[in-house]
Amino acid sequence: MTDMIAHLGLLDDEEIELDLAALELSGLDHDGVDLDPYVASLDGIAEELGEAAGDATSGAEQAAVLAEVLFARHGFTGDKATYDAPLNADMIRVLDRRQGLPVSLSILYVAMARRIGWSADALNIPGHVLVRVGPVEESVVVDPFHDGMVVGAEALANLLRRTLGGKVEDGPMRVEAMSNREVLVRLLLNQASRAEQSGDTTRALTIYERMVAAVPSNGQGWWDLARLQLAAGRVEDARVSLSAMLEITRDGDSRAHVSAALEALSGR
Repeated sequence: MTDMIAHLGLLDDEEIELDLAALELSGLDHDGVDLDPYVASLDGIAEELGEAAGDATSGAEQAAVLAEVLFARHGFTGDKATYDAPLNADMIRVLDRRQGLPVSLSILYVAMARRIGWSADALNIPGHVLVRVGPVEESVVVDPFHDGMVVGAEALANLLRRTLGGKVEDGPMRVEAMSNREVLVRLLLNQASRAEQSGDTTRALTIYERMVAAVPSNGQGWWDLARLQLAAGRVEDARVSLSAMLEITRDGDSRAHVSAALEALSGR
């Protein structure tokens, strides 16, 4: 089934439409479900957002419109009661339930903002994805999991201190934006880690297969896929995955590590 998403790996990063890509990935778990109504729903929300946008130009104004449309009107919010439920990283179920994880809701916020020409990015914060919206000099950070509320500089600094163990210097916070592929990896990692935590290694292996199909440049994805393939006794598949990882790895120490793993499999 990974053939159905292989085209994602061929696109330039900026060509990936996050909401539609996440929906395609979700569709792999819902055999027979027609995605067209979900696409139409996303189109409708974007149209509504465009109509509500008015003359909003600053990040604060755009953030307010996003929260009004996505939370106040459509009810998208974080699932605080059953946070770890796998369906919170499943875009079809997110659209059905209007609840999700920070990363799945951030995908909606970023995608909707971009659809009407606004600048928006998901931010690379460990453990909790936020969104930066608005022109560079007037951008603000919002938290889609908490109803699109604006996250001020002090709150952002405190969040980073909690997630990074206090290793945050004083001064202005600058958090890097994730590429579209990094966002998809983050979404899939949520699914894979939950599957492994529950002991469902078959499901986790399937997710990593999807990850490397959609994001073939993700070396860690290849490594984890090989790890699970080896645990399942699929030695030749693990060898193929490690070879693919070696093809995209440039760091000398990492290449040596992968080469050693391949050598260890040579006699098996």
